[in-house]
Amino acid sequence: MTAEMLLDQSTMTAEMLLDLILKSFGEEVWGINTVRSELNAKRTAFIFFATRPPLALAWIDARKNAADTTFASVTSAMDSISRIQMRTRRTLRGHLAKIYAMHWGAESKCLVSASQDGKLIVWDSYSTNKVHAIPLRSSWVMTCAYAPSGSFVASGGLDNICSIYSLKTREGNVRVSRELNGHTGYLSCCRFMDDNQIVTSSGDMTCALWDIETGTAATTFNGHSGDVMSLSLAQDGRTFVSGACDASAKLWDIRDGMCRQTFPGHESDINAVSFFPDGNAFATGSDDATCRLFDIRADQELALYSHDNIICGITSIWCSRWPR
Repeated sequence: MTAEMLLDQSTMTAEMLLDLILKSFGEEVWGINTVRSELNAKRTAFIFFATRPPLALAWIDARKNAADTTFASVTSAMDSISRIQMRTRRTLRGHLAKIYAMHWGAESKCLVSASQDGKLIVWDSYSTNKVHAIPLRSSWVMTCAYAPSGSFVASGGLDNICSIYSLKTREGNVRVSRELNGHTGYLSCCRFMDDNQIVTSSGDMTCALWDIETGTAATTFNGHSGDVMSLSLAQDGRTFVSGACDASAKLWDIRDGMCRQTFPGHESDINAVSFFPDGNAFATGSDDATCRLFDIRADQELALYSHDNIICGITSIWCSRWPR
């Protein structure tokens, strides 16, 4: 069977097929080492089918077979959630400029916030007291993170550096204990794995796993074709998911640095990602004004959340510990 015949059997256009192939597998993995401008979409799709037709069709069929039902139909028998009454529990006052990021500690008592007033503040959310007020070398901060042990915090931004601060100091002032310098673009997100490892995402289209003790990048994760804006670690510590300005989310294996799955669907930049509590799904927020839920086992989108009155981009998302 020729490549043209295989393509004709698909209901997708060549352009749609190409985007699906490249977003899901990547050019280098499948040997399609041509640049889009060098070959048109139809020709590139033909190359894929001509070289690996059984595998290509099997992958398309597998996704279709996995979509044997819809998320709405499966959950139709569940009681609907009543209207949630949101109310303020605590107000933490102290920053003098825009608060760009915050992250809870593992015990959900302390949290860290990063502001463009040039301060990184560690808070006791119960008493609303400031535990630490850390001056930053650069006020153009974009992200912060709290280590699971509660012993370290980190921040980064337009300085392209992930700065690690130890909270175990006996002195009053908390200072930088390590600076991780290696990204060539801004630092968009960082998350601790433990006290000696942290994962970062960057505007240089990569993510990196760092050894904090040595200050070196142990693994670099390449595959996105746009700025990586957010990441979320799985609770098992084996994988993480990233969202980027190429409108795709990717699941990475931390152990070997490989991209295991790619999830297309959004129509614009993905600004935020968050793992579902059970680790089998994750949620995304995008500039297309939608949030989406993706299932890792089914390898596809489960649900799309949007509203006619919401026309601005989604910049932050978080899955609650209560899975509904």
